[in-house]
Amino acid sequence: MAAKVISGKEVAAEIRKELTVQVAELKEKGIVPGLGVVLVGEDPASVSYVTSKAKGCQEIGMFEETVKLAKDTAEEDVLKVIDRMNHDPKISGILVQLPLPAHISVEKVIGFISPEKDVDGFHPVNLGKLLRGEECPLPCTPHGVKQLLVRSGNDPAGKHVVICGRSNIVGKPLAAILMQKAAGANAVVTVVHTGAKDIKHYTLQADILVAAMGIPHAITADMVKEGTVVVDVGVNRVPDDTKKSGFRLAGDVDYEPIAEKASFITPVPGGVGPMTVTMLLYNTVEAAIRLNQA
Repeated sequence: MAAKVISGKEVAAEIRKELTVQVAELKEKGIVPGLGVVLVGEDPASVSYVTSKAKGCQEIGMFEETVKLAKDTAEEDVLKVIDRMNHDPKISGILVQLPLPAHISVEKVIGFISPEKDVDGFHPVNLGKLLRGEECPLPCTPHGVKQLLVRSGNDPAGKHVVICGRSNIVGKPLAAILMQKAAGANAVVTVVHTGAKDIKHYTLQADILVAAMGIPHAITADMVKEGTVVVDVGVNRVPDDTKKSGFRLAGDVDYEPIAEKASFITPVPGGVGPMTVTMLLYNTVEAAIRLNQA
């Protein structure tokens, strides 16, 4: 029996409808959520991401300001922009688009953002709160994975979740989110990485398997047991002469054969990807609420 597809596009659209209503209600109270974006350089992928974030803000009725800086902008000047946004009451959330040019410290830039306005959820203070189970903005991609699971009827509570990948962006924070004693979490979590002698030994135990390795088709059908819920976070460019672009997007799981064994599966593209920007919008709205309660 083929797996049911968990559509990130559909879940993201559902959440954005909820956010549109929430933003309208906040505006009636005089609260206008606002996102400040800093883009350094003209990396094509970054420009595309920033554009999609601006469109998302417009879609749900939120204020948005994008500051575009030249690639050779001094680190000090980037920090000045962030400092201005930290003190701007119109800005509820701040996002510095990564990657940054080599001469700018990512750690310094992220650490300079006010934790209350850190809508990426990467500030050390917020990561600490996440691990402790305290209220904080959740990193967007892991939060999107959680929403996909819960809204598709796959509550992770009591399930064995095996996460393949230990990045600071997905693997580590997702483990911290799902292990919490909280709604939509409370899972038994195993994190597997390249240091494991036999990854398959762990993946075959998974009730929910999350692939976030950044390696196309790293997870094959023989590594997945019948009925597993499979979430594919990977987005990899694979050469394809049949495409005008010369490549196609592939996930970290070998989709077709695994879809024959899994109970649920996310596609690539159209799975986790659409959730990331949507959860950024969610975090900005939540930040606006918290800032106006302070």
